[in-house]
Amino acid sequence: MANAEHSGRPAGAFGATAAGATRTRLRAAQLGLWLVAAVLAVRQLAAVLGSPRGERLTDLETWVGPDGVLHVEGSLYDSTRFTGTPFAGLVLKPLTRAAEQALGWGWTFGTLLLVVALGVVAARALPQPVGRRTALLAAPVAVSLLMVSLPVRNTLWLGQTSVIPVLLVLLGCFAVRGRRTGGLLIGLAAALQPTVLLFVPLLWFTDRRRAAVTTAATFAACTALAWAAMAHDSYTYWVHHMAGAGLGAAADDLGNQSLHGALLRLGLSGPLEIALFVALGAAVAVLGLRRAVRYARDGQLLLAVAVTGCAAIAVSPTTWQHQLLWVLLAVVGRVGKRASDRPVWPVAVVLVMTLPPKMMLPNMAALYPLRDNVVLLAALAAATAVPFLSRTSPYFRDPVPTEHAAPVPTRWKHVPLLPFLRRVLSRPNLLLELLLIRVTYAAYAKVRLAATGGSNSAGRARAEEHGHQILDLERFLHIDIEHAVNHAVVRVSWLRDFFDFYYTSFHFVVPLTVLGLLYWRRPVDYRWARASLGFATLLALVGFWLYPLAPPRLMPSLGIIDTVHGVQDFTKPDYGTLTALTNQYAAMPSLHFGWSLWCGLVIAIIAPKAWMKALGLLHPLFTVSAIVATGNHWVLDAVGGAAVVGAGFGLTYLLQGPRARTVTTAATTTAAAVSSDPPAPAKDRTAS
Repeated sequence: MANAEHSGRPAGAFGATAAGATRTRLRAAQLGLWLVAAVLAVRQLAAVLGSPRGERLTDLETWVGPDGVLHVEGSLYDSTRFTGTPFAGLVLKPLTRAAEQALGWGWTFGTLLLVVALGVVAARALPQPVGRRTALLAAPVAVSLLMVSLPVRNTLWLGQTSVIPVLLVLLGCFAVRGRRTGGLLIGLAAALQPTVLLFVPLLWFTDRRRAAVTTAATFAACTALAWAAMAHDSYTYWVHHMAGAGLGAAADDLGNQSLHGALLRLGLSGPLEIALFVALGAAVAVLGLRRAVRYARDGQLLLAVAVTGCAAIAVSPTTWQHQLLWVLLAVVGRVGKRASDRPVWPVAVVLVMTLPPKMMLPNMAALYPLRDNVVLLAALAAATAVPFLSRTSPYFRDPVPTEHAAPVPTRWKHVPLLPFLRRVLSRPNLLLELLLIRVTYAAYAKVRLAATGGSNSAGRARAEEHGHQILDLERFLHIDIEHAVNHAVVRVSWLRDFFDFYYTSFHFVVPLTVLGLLYWRRPVDYRWARASLGFATLLALVGFWLYPLAPPRLMPSLGIIDTVHGVQDFTKPDYGTLTALTNQYAAMPSLHFGWSLWCGLVIAIIAPKAWMKALGLLHPLFTVSAIVATGNHWVLDAVGGAAVVGAGFGLTYLLQGPRARTVTTAATTTAAAVSSDPPAPAKDRTAS
């Protein structure tokens, strides 16, 4: 009777029902993720095989095509186009007999299957124990990440073989039975990619000495076989080119993400550069192997493999983009004691391995050394510096939880609050925040440009047509003041200079300052304000895409003077293209005014003093005056900017609930009402 509910059903039945529902949801999520992985695979397949011949599978064509190096009599390395080991050339030789078209399709499909196998093996190699949800969802997530990663995309596009050594190492460490068989697979991988030999000491120092010996013996046997079959090529590769150094593109090319390439890009050369490379490479190898051995003994063998692979990337004379998959495997490492810090490392790794470096860091000359070597820096960090948690750490499975405000429903009861947007009462991780802000803005800039077909000239006619529509509507409403205001300001030099300066300087400075102050002084309000700004910007992007609009300064018939950018040449077909990176027809809605209005409202709501509120509200007033006076926006653009900002605040309220101060006050009042003790004063959690 004690185990029965009031309805008479045993309590266990409800538990079984709930468990069954959970399993059903997990299976549905797993199926959905596999569907996403399949879509990504088909997209990659279509991108490669849908491209014209001569632009796809270029490396494969260079090797096995009708005029490829594997057909030509003489050395494989006469033209430096073939960069693989002699053993790789020996393996690829039979492929020259295949028909070119069939080989292309077969190679691409085969590579996709290898990527799927790599993701499945990596998912099953996660350190135990893992939860049921992780076990079910890890494989499709891993395959999806691999499909969108730059190394896999580069491998598919070029027709490269770099997935094979990584897969052979993972199979040798996790999938096969018997240490000799595992050592055989790793030895084959080393014969294809010599820096894989760095796994020999890892195996030796983790008490897998039989596998280490087998790896070394297999590598030696394969290399000797290739030497016997192609003695001249083997001498050229191992002696003349020092294990492939100097083959392919120039070593200082941005695609070479190794220490050698980075030192060359920094301007070092000659004996000094070689000595420094050897010293740094030795240090990275020793530190990386020590860390890898420690993680392997801790039960995190997949992380140990990733750390060793990252060290191999750094110490190789040349490591091209398609050989960088080891860095993506390092995503399995856990970093940080707090739950809010835990996503920083995996998010950083995924972004580095999926986005171009220009999206990671601003286009500033001072940051070029970081931007040009961002993948190498990630590999070095994983190999030598990132403090991955040990499984014996109490924070490995149970990080310090994030404190949330008590949930309070919004006014619209039928709209559920998003669980991942619950009101957090602490600061987000600063590094993660800066990284996401930078990547989000880079994506925003790309979407803005894509809204006109990738160039301003492509969307000029449609944008000017929309400009005439806006002008006609303003004339109907009797608010077409752009020409009069623009020419009145031009006549007053100091006023013109003021508005030009305000337009060009305060658009980014003020929002970033507001966000910085909120992060520092009022972290809870920071999250609320950031979410509303993000929603407003997202809605503005939709407007840019659906309604490209020429601003007054880019309407030749109006006679508006562009006070900021100067006189434009209307005779040029790309008129209005002030820069290839900015959509000049993204005028509706005006984010110049929208962001300034967001700043003014946030300051007016949060600032403690009346003069601060008033000063904050002056910013949108000055901004709307500047955008009209300089000829950069229509009056209705400002109306559109106000609309998306209002919608941004509304969506934040709808999906997150009220501001945290309201939430915590309501929660404290409710708790006090049900308590028999005298109520304690509500604590203002909006201050740090």
